[in-house]
Amino acid sequence: MTESPLMLKSKGFALNVIKACKELKTAKCESALINQFLRSGTSIGANIREAFYAQSKADFIAKLQISLKECSETEYWIELLLESGYYNNKTLLDECTEIKRILISSINTAKKNT
Repeated sequence: MTESPLMLKSKGFALNVIKACKELKTAKCESALINQFLRSGTSIGANIREAFYAQSKADFIAKLQISLKECSETEYWIELLLESGYYNNKTLLDECTEIKRILISSINTAKKNT
């Protein structure tokens, strides 16, 4: 199966989240923040991948909606990390926002086509 642009972007984002978490651990960031950020940031792509193997259109939409929720949560953790001074690379927030926009568009398109 060829991976969609959304799958590729979310996987690249997950890898960047993992790298950021490694940096945060060496900077002695709160472990609870790191764990939540890592969990939600890597979950986005996992749910997108599940969506591409959905059993129905409704299942496909539901998986993308879960990804959107995880993306929104991840955006929150990144904002906290940036505003608290633990992390200073805004690129990750931009990536997350881009994935969120694509997810919203994909969900809306899928709903229109049902």
